[in-house]
Amino acid sequence: QQMTRKARAAITILTSLIAYLSVNSLIRTVKPAAFIWSEEDKEESRWIASSRYWLDRKACRWFGICGAAHFHPVHARFGHRKVVVDQLLDAAGEETAPWHSFWTSGSENPDEWSETERSLREIPDYVFEYAPLVHLFSSEQFWPCDIAEHLFHITPMLNYTPIQSQFDHVTLSDLDLLNQYQKGRNVFLTSNDDAEDRPSWMEGEKNIPEPDAGDQDESWADWEAQFNEDDLEDKVQWIDVSDSDPTNVPDILMQDERFRHELQKRYGGHNVQDHGPDSGGRSEAPAILVAIDKGNGIIDAFWFYFYSFNLGNVVFNVRFGNHVGDWEHCLVRFQHGKPKALFLSAHNGGSAYNYEAVEKIGQRPVIYSAIGTHAMYAMPGTHSYILPWGLLHDQTDRGPLWDPLLNSQSYTYDTVTETLRASTFTPHAPTEWFFFNGHWGDKFYPLGDRRQYRFAGQYHYVNGPLGPQHKHLDRGHVCQGPDEKPCVIKNWIGGRPERLHLEPLDPPEE
Repeated sequence: QQMTRKARAAITILTSLIAYLSVNSLIRTVKPAAFIWSEEDKEESRWIASSRYWLDRKACRWFGICGAAHFHPVHARFGHRKVVVDQLLDAAGEETAPWHSFWTSGSENPDEWSETERSLREIPDYVFEYAPLVHLFSSEQFWPCDIAEHLFHITPMLNYTPIQSQFDHVTLSDLDLLNQYQKGRNVFLTSNDDAEDRPSWMEGEKNIPEPDAGDQDESWADWEAQFNEDDLEDKVQWIDVSDSDPTNVPDILMQDERFRHELQKRYGGHNVQDHGPDSGGRSEAPAILVAIDKGNGIIDAFWFYFYSFNLGNVVFNVRFGNHVGDWEHCLVRFQHGKPKALFLSAHNGGSAYNYEAVEKIGQRPVIYSAIGTHAMYAMPGTHSYILPWGLLHDQTDRGPLWDPLLNSQSYTYDTVTETLRASTFTPHAPTEWFFFNGHWGDKFYPLGDRRQYRFAGQYHYVNGPLGPQHKHLDRGHVCQGPDEKPCVIKNWIGGRPERLHLEPLDPPEE
């Protein structure tokens, strides 16, 4: 009788397994789109076929366990640095590195600009005065990087095929020429080094912001700011550019010459503050500022931060989501010279906050970069996303304070004509790199690559990201998502329930 029960159990398990495989195969045949959850999944068949092992291919296709032999437990530090590589890089000499001249390779001559042209390149003072400060994580492994240096260490590839020699370096002034290959969307700036060897240019340790000897740590643990309620009409104007109507601007603002004058004030190429190269908070990695005039007194200031590697998060001692190249951004929206809201990018989304709600040093917002993923948050601590019970989370703390204002390249951008201009602050900055349509890192590695695996639909390595041009710069809402979707602007940081929900204005009484 005991044997009979065991036989029945075995038959039940076998029958269930056959049923699962049959249903799974049927659904994949009838509706393959149901299994496409990411850009990488579109190449499922070819990706699985890249494995040399029949058992690996079948386990991947039937059970979703791909590259199990490639899995290795997570260690405190990612990868294994090759000392030889670092010695060669150090011997090359940092000061004579060719990429240092890339940022002054722009073809523009400021002396030839007309008054009209110059006005299109000017950025209001207040954009710099309210520039966000960034707390990097104290035990970060992959620090901010210079995109000019990043280009020196990559080879452009059309999917997995090199377009040119790794010794023929693309630069900031000709990167857009790669768009001639399938319009650039399948071009990947592929690292010449294995990320798991931890090349020093990818880790960016030399770009850690230096502390100011005169700085004293301040405790912001109990930071709490109440949203200063604006006039309801004023809210509607800055929350959504697409709904802006110049006839709705309050008379007091239209008549106030101080606001008009403030909008006309432009940054003439002098530092907002006189900081030396050794001032605290300065990083050798330049931030990118893109200022956009949205009309009706609204200016969007996009601060972009680049890292040469994104270290994915860990679930049950399994790491997912690594990729070469990483773009994050913070948007500060102004109306009539006043900061109104911030958007902080995180993974494929992010969060928006009222300016009054976020932590500040002086009048400058303070934001936080998560360890590894560099996702942006408004406070230190643990931040759960996607999975329940905090299984997948980011961590932020009050690590080195980065002041991007001390080393930045700034531009103005017209979203209608898609014209990028070097600002009067950095008039010789090249613009061609901005229009590159491809990916700023490697294409996700094949299943046959020893570094790659996939469990539960999540890849160890994914595609490198697209650049700033693809971050919905023409957004009406502050949020990055489609303008058709609601944008929730948080009224508090720290888990409070208050939110700014906008209701349509009542029509004026006749």
